[in-house]
Amino acid sequence: MVNGVYRAARSQDLRKDRGLTSQMTRAAVSITSNIAEGHVRGSRVQYVEFCFIAKGSAGELRSQVINAHDAGLLDDTAYSWLHDKCLDVSRMLAGYIKHL
Repeated sequence: MVNGVYRAARSQDLRKDRGLTSQMTRAAVSITSNIAEGHVRGSRVQYVEFCFIAKGSAGELRSQVINAHDAGLLDDTAYSWLHDKCLDVSRMLAGYIKHL
């Protein structure tokens, strides 16, 4: 998903809005960063907490993807792919949190 956000930032009209592009890339990177940070903390409770933070970042990114599409900065194909990936990541994290 991170690569998809960076690809959209280079190839879509999204590149015209540096602020939104920055927010979207930070949110996407935050997902994997929080999972990694929680994992190395060594505590299951902290790991779950950081997975919830990562899930929140996926929700934040989904909102930004919707906003970018509504503003005409993402075409339908990029929007659909990114939106679906955000939902997939949120579902996977919810299942993983339940497992933990």
